[in-house]
Amino acid sequence: CNTSFYPRINPCMIVLVTRGEELLLARAQRFNRPMFSTLAGFVEAGESVEETLVREVREEVGVEVRNARYFSSQSWPFPGNLMLGFHAEYAGGDIIVQEDEIAEARFFHYLDLPQIPPRCSIAHSLIHDFVMRCHKIC
Repeated sequence: CNTSFYPRINPCMIVLVTRGEELLLARAQRFNRPMFSTLAGFVEAGESVEETLVREVREEVGVEVRNARYFSSQSWPFPGNLMLGFHAEYAGGDIIVQEDEIAEARFFHYLDLPQIPPRCSIAHSLIHDFVMRCHKIC
C-alpha cells in the first residue's frame, strides 16, 4: 500500500553526576541485588532533555547539578525509547532520596565503586568514561 510507518520514540535521559573524584550513584527500589547506577528519567512534553536532567536529579536525590554535557545515546530495552546520556557536575544540596523510586544514593570514590551495571549499558559507559579520565588526571 506504500504507507510509511514511523516508530514513536520516547526520549529519556541518563546522567552521571560527579563531585571531584566521586560519582553519585543510586540503587533503585526495584532492584533486588545491591547494584548501583546512574540516575535516569523520562522527558515530559514541552521539556528539553537538559531540563529533564535537572528535574530528575532534583526529584530523585534532592541535589542540584551544573555543566551538563552530552555523552552518548543508546536504545533502551523498552520498545521505542531512546536514552540520551550526560555527564553533570554536583552543584549543591544534600542527598534526600525519593523513597518510592530510590532505595539508597551516595557518592562513591572512583577507586571504590559498588556493583555497577553491565558493560553493554550506557550507565556502565558513563561510569567507565569518568573513571578512565580520573586515572589520566591523577
